[in-house]
Parts: sequence; C-alpha cells; structure tokens
Amino acid sequence: MKIGNAPCSWGVEFADDPRNPSWQDVLDQCAEAGFEGIDLGPVGFLPEDADVLRDALAARGLTLSSGVVFQPFHDPAAWDRTRDAVVRTGRSLAAQGARQLVLIDSIAPERTQTLGRPADAPQLDADAWAGFSSRLGEAARIATEEFGLTASIHAHAGGYCDFAEEHDRLLAEIDERLLKVCIDTAHATLAGMDPLALTERYATRLAHVHLKDIDPVKKTAVVRDGIEFYVACADDMFCRMGKGEVDFAAFHELLTRIGYDGWCTVEQDCAPDAAISKVEMARANREYLASVGF
Repeated sequence: MKIGNAPCSWGVEFADDPRNPSWQDVLDQCAEAGFEGIDLGPVGFLPEDADVLRDALAARGLTLSSGVVFQPFHDPAAWDRTRDAVVRTGRSLAAQGARQLVLIDSIAPERTQTLGRPADAPQLDADAWAGFSSRLGEAARIATEEFGLTASIHAHAGGYCDFAEEHDRLLAEIDERLLKVCIDTAHATLAGMDPLALTERYATRLAHVHLKDIDPVKKTAVVRDGIEFYVACADDMFCRMGKGEVDFAAFHELLTRIGYDGWCTVEQDCAPDAAISKVEMARANREYLASVGF
C-alpha cells in the first residue's frame, strides 16, 4: 500500500476558491509531512500543463496518485461541465501515469440536512435515477476507454450516492469492467455503513481507498439535528485520525488480508481558512497511520 494525501486536506474543494493556498505550498507541505503522493484535487488547482506538474512533483519526491471528479452527476443541466471535468481530469492523470479516477456525486442542497438518515432524504424518481446512473456510467467509460484509467464510485454524504441502497444499486447497474469501488472510511460511517464490512463485500472490486476519521459525538449530533454538511466539516466532524471511531488498525489488517496494494489517500476535509495548521495535521495523520501499520 502507498499512502498519499489530497488538496482537500488544505481546504481545497473548488479550484477557483480565492481562499485556497497556493498549489506550490500544498505540494511542499504534503512532502514535508511524509507522504508519497498526492491526489490531483479539483481539476485546475494543480497545473494542467503536464510538464510543469511533472517537474513540480519530481522536485518534491511526490507521485500523482489519483484524481477526483466531485460534480453534480444528479443534475442533467450540469452534464456538460461535469463531462468536461472528467475529460480534463483524465487527461491530467494519464499524462502523469496515474491510474485512479474517483467519481463523486457532489452535494445536492436538498439532501445536505438529511445526513445519515436515508429514510428522510429526498429521492430521485425513476427517470432522474436512470439519467444519474447513465451519466456516471458514461464518465466511467470515458475514464476507462479514452484514458486507460480505473474509475471508481465513492459514496459521499449529501449526494445521491450516499447510502447503502444507492451505492449497491449503482454498482449493480454499471458494468463492473468500467466502475470499481472507492471506500471512504468516514463517509461510509456517517451513512450508517460499516467500512470494514463494505470493504469485505466489495473486496474484488476495490480500486481505491480514502482514509478519514469521524468524531462519534459530533456525528450523532449532525444526524439527529440535521446539521448541514459544510457546517459539520467546519466543526471538525472529520477529526484528526485516531481521535474518532474508525478502527484503522483493523482496516489495515483487512486490506492486507485481501491483498490490497493500491493507494490510500488521506482526506482531512476542512475549510481553506480553518485555523488549524494544515501541515501539522497532515504530519500527525501520517504518524498515526504509521503507528497502526500504514
């Protein structure tokens, strides 16, 4: 297993957020904290010029591990923008020899206050779901057939692939040759899924791992009180690793047993202007993971 980090650990969720740190600082601090690689983050944050990015990574001893397309696949009106993000991300990954593209349905405003409550969350009707599934399938096809990547689906709080039924339904509908699984330890936990049991179930389809912890007290309040996702993030619901409820030692043991040898990407979701020291958090997370085998 190889351990990387991601720009979201520096608060970079959207490439055009004026609060973002510089991409050079993110790469510097990721390497300084002891990581082997880094995710591309939102396309346009790291340089899209392949030579510039290749030289910047090499200068810091980093590898581009993966990329994420965090877009509203549920919204047909946004498909042109979403497809463009898939193509640009795929092009950047392929140019650096990276192979993992993670697809995430981004947060739908009508779902952001029903986190962890599948019975209360708004649902797509049959036609809307068919379009949603089709767009994700097409994104996976583009990644696989046009760029030689491995595409995986990531269940994410507040999107329309969040809960177990939705996750399983998409995986049943989209060809396994095109769409694999990315397990996110904290998002699975928030949605009421056991990340270890989920990994066991999809062991032969597992392509990528996102490592994240979650504070059980704050999680309970978010689910009970309908706290909005970004408010919960700002309140450190996704806490420093080892301080929450995810059993990373058991997770490492499971990944070892099933023979997983890919990238594990740390995602310490936070706001760009959060008061925490991003590099100190990254270093602490890397040290904790090493202590439990990663």
